[in-house]
Amino acid sequence: MDFDFQPFATLLTEIVDNRGKTCPTASEGIPLIATNCISNNLLYPAYEKVRFVDKKTYDTWFRGHPKPGDLLFVTKGTPGRVCMVPNPVDFCIAQDMVAIRADENKIYPKYLFAILRTDYVQKQIEQLHVGTLIPHFKKGDFDKLMLPIPDRQTQIFVGDLYFNFSAKIDLNRRMNETLEAMARAIFKSWFVDFDPVRAKAEGRDTGLPEEIADLFPDNFEETELGEVPEGWNVKALPEAIQVNPSRSLRKGEIAPYLDMGNMPTTSARALQYYEREFGSGMKFVNNDTLVARITPCLENGKTCFVDFLEERQVGWGSTEYIVLSPKEPLPPEFAYFLARTEVFRAFAISNMTGTSGRQRVPAESLNQFMVAIPSSKIAERFGEFASSIIAVMKANDAESRTLAELRDTLLAKLISGELRVKEAEKLVGC
Repeated sequence: MDFDFQPFATLLTEIVDNRGKTCPTASEGIPLIATNCISNNLLYPAYEKVRFVDKKTYDTWFRGHPKPGDLLFVTKGTPGRVCMVPNPVDFCIAQDMVAIRADENKIYPKYLFAILRTDYVQKQIEQLHVGTLIPHFKKGDFDKLMLPIPDRQTQIFVGDLYFNFSAKIDLNRRMNETLEAMARAIFKSWFVDFDPVRAKAEGRDTGLPEEIADLFPDNFEETELGEVPEGWNVKALPEAIQVNPSRSLRKGEIAPYLDMGNMPTTSARALQYYEREFGSGMKFVNNDTLVARITPCLENGKTCFVDFLEERQVGWGSTEYIVLSPKEPLPPEFAYFLARTEVFRAFAISNMTGTSGRQRVPAESLNQFMVAIPSSKIAERFGEFASSIIAVMKANDAESRTLAELRDTLLAKLISGELRVKEAEKLVGC
């Protein structure tokens, strides 16, 4: 493939750079996207730990705002991360990143998106960093970044291929978010708010299929936990869920390792782990739930349902995990969805001990957390529902991983010239 190498800066019509200082924020309003929201694994920015700005700040403080189809490009911290701007745009951008607008007379915007994510360009960006403690890719150095520009037809093919694969991966991610939100809502309704019981006690329709509604009682009884459904048992958490159960792994044995950095903050499934020699850490098996017990990981929501191991395989991770494994009649997923509830999180956070910056939750404190235990039939029905949800999520993630590998392989081979457009078209069925 023939390329004309051109400076990054000359391929842009506009760079939206909103100063190098902190934006005034508000408790609510328009989301303010920061660099933590930008990842080369996502098509669009994530809404993680976002702050907000009010309308006045949005209108007067910023030099400009992104438009649909722009790219968000991180310039500080981990320079080079890039995402597309969706349509509509419901956010503004913070410091340490810019919004860039492609000159469509010179480069196809989706091709620019794809080429910026290649190893070839990412390595160039790394070599152009300034600063050792906090790497910084200065806007003034954009003209030093040389991008390979093929003919227009090739740009369109490569850009559309990369975008379409990424869009399918993004759809799978959003499907998983919806599925998990459904499961969390059902858990909260059944086991925290007791909505079906409350509805029956008040003579209202539960909104559930009759065969499920019939499993719930129609009255409450007073317990040390307060009102709970009649006939349900109230137990301290360790009586219903094993805390840090014994798992066997010999020192020096190579086993799957999940580090704290790869613990999910908003979803059930860990997507990245690797093999490592066992030294010292918490051991776990499939169907265990991991909860980070140290600040700020606990507050950030690092919690995981383990489903990535082989049968009978034991994995391991940080000593700062608490491992939970439900006892019968509770299904394995019960511990995960319990750990995601506000009542559990608030309890755990309020029981942290230690010096500032190194506070952690003692596993023993969970002796004081009380759990309402449903009948075995209700537990079984929730387990069937939750396990089917997580199975679909796992399948979506597996498909996304395959799509990402194919997308990135095709992109690398097209850019290197190892694969021609006509050959790639046959491979993807164009």
